[in-house]
Amino acid sequence: MPDNTTITWLGHATWQITTPGGVEVLVDPWLSTNPKCPESAYEVSADVVLVTHGHGDHIADAVAVSKRGSATTIAQFEIASWLGEQGASNPIGMNTGGTVETHGLKVTMTQAFHSSSLPDGGYGGDPIGYVVELENGQRIYIAGDTGVFGDMALIGELYQPTLAILPIGDLYTMGPFQAAHATRLLGVKHVLGSHWGTFDALTGTPTLLRAELGALGLDDVTVHELAPGESL
Repeated sequence: MPDNTTITWLGHATWQITTPGGVEVLVDPWLSTNPKCPESAYEVSADVVLVTHGHGDHIADAVAVSKRGSATTIAQFEIASWLGEQGASNPIGMNTGGTVETHGLKVTMTQAFHSSSLPDGGYGGDPIGYVVELENGQRIYIAGDTGVFGDMALIGELYQPTLAILPIGDLYTMGPFQAAHATRLLGVKHVLGSHWGTFDALTGTPTLLRAELGALGLDDVTVHELAPGESL
């Protein structure tokens, strides 16, 4: 783990990151209607909100969270514009390959392969992921909803993340088989599984990811398994 950093899983693809400098980052806020989110987190606030794409299970509470903490809200350009129209505080619209600095963090937007549409049916731009560089220079890669792609190797080469948060549930994202290959491409030794366990249709699990990593000879990779509400 990056020094003095806490990562809490709030179920599905919602992550709360407390950085070494005490900055609260919330990724893809889906809280009160998320069947796996602990009730104690329904009113969570943040300094920085990161949105990977426009689907409701990733964006439902982004505006509410941003208002509670007057957060900087970062998203792909079209989504940030829409969030601003809904009342999100301090929206920053950017695009793939760009980097912004906020609250002592560097946030870089990376590509992802998925779909995106806004809750009102509007155009949701492109799905993306993030590399978050903490105050101490260590980096966390948040893949967002995606399948595996070869340029994950380039993300690993450029940013050398300490830890990767990868979707593993299958059906709507990559499952354990592809996630194991994503881990190999990225070169990371620590992985957190995301977008799994919410519904019966999401069949991928950390146990299956460990098995796939073992099949690739990557027994030195640690898959950290959290229950909703637990922290690493």
